[in-house]
Amino acid sequence: MNLSLRNKNLLGINGLGRIGKLVLWNQIHLKQFEGIVVNCGRDVGKELDDLLQVIETDSTYGSIHKFLRGMIGGKVEIKVLDKDKPLLEIDGVPVKILRHARDPKDINWLNEGVKIVVDCTGNFLDPTMASEGGKPCLRGHLDAGALKVICSAPFKIKGTAQTPSDAKTMIYGINHLEFNPAEHHIISAASCTTTGLSHMIKPLLENAHTSRIVTASMSTIHAATNTQSILDSVPKAAASDLRKSRSIMNNIILSTTGAAKALELVMPEIKHIGFMADSVRIPTNTVSLINLNVTFYTEMDELGEPRINRKVINDVYKAAAQGPQKDLLVFSERQNVSADLIGSMAAITIEAHETHTRTGFIGFPPDVLAKQGLNTDKQLEMPVTHAKIFGWYDNELGSYVNCLCKLTNYIAGKSL
Repeated sequence: MNLSLRNKNLLGINGLGRIGKLVLWNQIHLKQFEGIVVNCGRDVGKELDDLLQVIETDSTYGSIHKFLRGMIGGKVEIKVLDKDKPLLEIDGVPVKILRHARDPKDINWLNEGVKIVVDCTGNFLDPTMASEGGKPCLRGHLDAGALKVICSAPFKIKGTAQTPSDAKTMIYGINHLEFNPAEHHIISAASCTTTGLSHMIKPLLENAHTSRIVTASMSTIHAATNTQSILDSVPKAAASDLRKSRSIMNNIILSTTGAAKALELVMPEIKHIGFMADSVRIPTNTVSLINLNVTFYTEMDELGEPRINRKVINDVYKAAAQGPQKDLLVFSERQNVSADLIGSMAAITIEAHETHTRTGFIGFPPDVLAKQGLNTDKQLEMPVTHAKIFGWYDNELGSYVNCLCKLTNYIAGKSL
């Protein structure tokens, strides 16, 4: 079987790390593409069987056989069609492996017949960089013949440069319908945390009672990633965060996240809200937890009770799970632990059992009101409701890769 035929609907994947391999698995399952070309950029192990073992096994999710067939469903057929290329066939899907180019512009996607590329290396994040600059960059995929490139991480633009008009951040189920094939050629699928957070915020903004958010903050209790040290190591020169070099196996580590800033890119209406975000890394291999704190301006009903309470918020999420965000948002009233959500194919799972609210009043003394041009001798009070909402997300396969593949397939459907 020849994967270079132009009439084939092919997907390119650059990088075979945590996200790259899981994208490969998921796309083999979905069978949206007739074939997949994976660029490793180098040899893997000593022989082809070593590469097959990397593709076939995973310490977090088990084997590809378990993923595609279940615990007792039998083995997936993996054939070697051409050992020299190498060309494989996994569950009936042709998969070609490239091993020579590390710079995106040197990967001959045009010759391979690939038009849609997902870059999963995490190394090329600046959409303003051009191949002519001499350094490998995300835009190099376009120079190599791809029509669209989707980055499996948030953009990181150096200096004061603005995001180019042909680049856009998108999350499936949030703003993916804004994709314009004539305009958008470089797409960031944001991060796993921004994906989960955006699906938590969306139902609140779309409900009349919960849309008036005064301020919000979130902490993600986040599983370990490959950016952290297994054991303590010496920080790199000019490192500003020494904790990233401490052992993730032995510590709870305070960290940062750009989820709040990235959220504004996919949900511009959030810009007027004072939003803070941070991350706490813990020694687990996947599934993270968003602790979302939101303060709403609320109203009191005729009985003097707040119109926003625990039941109202849970009902908002229950309606979203049954309606516009079906399968992307799951409403759970069970008492879950993180292992229960491994492989859960939803952007976010609301832990409704732990939703809590409290209502209080912000007092505005007459002298404060006078400064705003309101003359009164009475103190005014504004009712506010503070809510604590928890949401689980499988930050690798279930939440992020699932949404990334849905976005990829939508873009391919609109572009090809």
